[in-house]
Amino acid sequence: MKKTIVIVFISALFITIQACSQISEQASSETILQQSVLDYVNQYRKEKGLVPLQMLSVITSEALRHSKNIADGKTAFGHDGFDGRAKRLMSQITASNAIAENVAYGKFTAQEVVNRWLQSSGHRHNIEGKYTLTGVGIVRRNDGYLFFTQLFINK
Repeated sequence: MKKTIVIVFISALFITIQACSQISEQASSETILQQSVLDYVNQYRKEKGLVPLQMLSVITSEALRHSKNIADGKTAFGHDGFDGRAKRLMSQITASNAIAENVAYGKFTAQEVVNRWLQSSGHRHNIEGKYTLTGVGIVRRNDGYLFFTQLFINK
C-alpha cells in the first residue's frame, strides 16, 4: 500500500512539474511574441521617422488583461471597456495625454499581426501616432488562437 501511495504521489508530482513547465514555455513564447510585435512596430515607426515606443509593464498588464478577457469569452472581441483601461492607465502614468488601442486575434506571427494592422487605416493611424509608450498583451487559447492587444500612450 505504501509503494502505491508513493508511486501515485511521484506520478502526480511529475504531471504537476510537466504542466508547470508547459505553462512556463507558453508564457515565455508569449513574451517573445510581445517583444517581436514591439520590434516590428518600432521598425515601421523608424522607417517613418517616428520615435520608437518603449514597453511599460503597467500598460502591458492592462493589455494582457483585455486579451485574456476576450480569450476567456468574458468580453466580446473589440474595444469594450476601453474607457476604463484608458482611465486606469492615464491616472497611473503622470503627464500622459493620449491613448489608443489595437486588437487582433488569429493564428498569426508577430509580423503577420503587425502587417494586418498596417493594412487597416485606423490601426495604422495608432501605430503612426504621436505616442511614446506601449504595452502588448498576448494570450494563447487552448485551440491555438492568439489574442493581441496593443495599447499606445503619449507622455
